[in-house]
Amino acid sequence: MRKEMNMFPAVLVQLFVTILCISAPYGSAWADVKGRIKIDGSSTVYPITEAVVEEFQAKFPKVRTTVGISGTGGGFKKFSREEVDITNASRPVEPEEAKRCEENGIEYIELPIAYDGIAVMVNPGNDWCDSMTVQELKKIWEPEAEGEIMRWNQIRPEWPDKEIHLYGAGVDSGTFDYFTETICGESGASRGDFTPSEDDNVLVQGIANDEGALGFFGLAYYEANKDKLKLVGVDDGNPSNGEGPVQASLETVKDNTYQPLSRPIFIYVSKKASGRPEVAEFISFYMNSGGPLVEEVGYIPLSDRAYFLVHDRFKRGVTGSMFGDKGSTVGVSIEELLGG
Repeated sequence: MRKEMNMFPAVLVQLFVTILCISAPYGSAWADVKGRIKIDGSSTVYPITEAVVEEFQAKFPKVRTTVGISGTGGGFKKFSREEVDITNASRPVEPEEAKRCEENGIEYIELPIAYDGIAVMVNPGNDWCDSMTVQELKKIWEPEAEGEIMRWNQIRPEWPDKEIHLYGAGVDSGTFDYFTETICGESGASRGDFTPSEDDNVLVQGIANDEGALGFFGLAYYEANKDKLKLVGVDDGNPSNGEGPVQASLETVKDNTYQPLSRPIFIYVSKKASGRPEVAEFISFYMNSGGPLVEEVGYIPLSDRAYFLVHDRFKRGVTGSMFGDKGSTVGVSIEELLGG
């Protein structure tokens, strides 16, 4: 009897240790993980990754993590040269970027992390433009419009005879690529006489201080500056997405009625870097904690099931893009692509 009683505390201790091991969200002891993670890329995805990094470093203080902003295209250039471990992307990898990675021996794991919308905005002093059709946006932004479509009454005769001043994401931005592909019909097809910036805060200030302004950038930056900007509804002409123009919002992006300017956003992880403990821990932390942080900074999280499937994709080391060689795809569901 005494022997059995002496063993009882040991059994409890072992059980307690087992429970801790099973329930621990990360594979390594926090204090033991150290190293450096370099991240760059999209300004749209930056606020999400920055929020994750801040929380991650509080739990993994020995891991030094840096996040830069060079746009989706600029991030992929650095990624293909092995200058960064992870790149933020506001669109899927393009065929030429995938080819560059292949030529340099860089394998990558594509991880969707949220949904976002591209907001179309004017200055709050603009009292004539509340909405536009996709065709009107194309008329303004297509390459043929450069030097030709310069005034508001060229879009609708009832609008004033005032100059249009255009602001948009920089040409290295995935937001620019996605906007031009969905509005103008080809990625990168745009007039050149507009004010571009990879920094969305520059665009916010430009539109906020220019009554003739019309611009576009990620919805989260509009949500953070809605007191300085006026949102423009977009009518894609498809009744299944709602009758008439639909304004970008967390709800309309989530229910897929804000078309064609809703999209998934991503991080891409180097397969080589994924084998390092600090990178593996970071991705696990991102997938387990990212959802609430995504919402906190103004984006639309994936479903819990989708995050589970994305994390599983990382753990299995699945390389390449779910989009094949097609790049951006309008109206796509990540859950469907993941087979969940």
